[in-house]
Amino acid sequence: MRRREFITLLGAGAAAWPLAASSQQLPVIGYLNSRSRDGDTPFLAAFLNGLNETGYVESQNVVIEYRWAEGQYDRLPALAADLVRRQVAVMAATSTPAALAVKAATATIPITFLVGEDPVRLGLAVSLSRPGSNMTGINVFNAEVAAKRLELLCDLVPGVTRIAVFVNSADAASMETQLRDVDTAARAMGLHIQTLDANTGAEIDAGFKALGRERPDAVFVPPNPFFNNRRVQLAQLATFHHLPAMYGLRDYAEAGGLMSYGSNIGDGYRQVGVYVGRILKGAKPEDLPIVQANKFELVINMQTARMLDLVVPPTLLSIADEVIE
Repeated sequence: MRRREFITLLGAGAAAWPLAASSQQLPVIGYLNSRSRDGDTPFLAAFLNGLNETGYVESQNVVIEYRWAEGQYDRLPALAADLVRRQVAVMAATSTPAALAVKAATATIPITFLVGEDPVRLGLAVSLSRPGSNMTGINVFNAEVAAKRLELLCDLVPGVTRIAVFVNSADAASMETQLRDVDTAARAMGLHIQTLDANTGAEIDAGFKALGRERPDAVFVPPNPFFNNRRVQLAQLATFHHLPAMYGLRDYAEAGGLMSYGSNIGDGYRQVGVYVGRILKGAKPEDLPIVQANKFELVINMQTARMLDLVVPPTLLSIADEVIE
């Protein structure tokens, strides 16, 4: 090789070294979710927006290792352990089952979570103002407004007495607290609750087939990552069997569900992204208070109401945040 060519090649290689070294030094975020990638896509965009607000852009100055459990909660411990082995700088756990899995996997890596119930009651924090460990995050309160959801359902469906509640026993920690809240609210309102366990798409089909025979007055689907991932199936089957249903996320109403009431999950994901960015900049989880959702939205799908022969009272229409025609 000629000397001039060697020097040229050497110079080109030297120029590439800092770039390669730089890419290897980018901080890595571990992202764990119970749903499928497709089901998580709308919320993931909000998470990335939150990161952007703090100056981080994926593949430019931060790397993200994604893990989705595809609705199989028994996979979460192994996925969380894998992220720990990769020595990520911070973890984002965007569901209650995922948060519990990463808590069990590490006591040192900083964690930001998104949960639908009281994180103190779940054992994820000592208090809301001072989490007191390597974890902090966002509480969207979606599991804690059962009474309001039942009240709105009764306002829409005249003469409700029997309500079927879907349960995902694979998510025992979250379901136990939610069922307790639903049962307490139902008793106070004089309602009879029937539970149906559904951990797979086939079990959801079977549950609705049974409801088609038993004819409860309405259906109640609590917030749950697996149910959220099957929202189109749940909404379509409820309408097919002519059963009014209440859901916890607006995504159900947008997918054809009758009515939803809950906090804005997308904004919760955005705030998780903001907290992850702040931790990458040096903040400690124990110094970041847990953010609580303070706005809930009522969404009514009028087309579905007409299909179910329901007349939506003007009082409900007046308080709805969105009416889908």
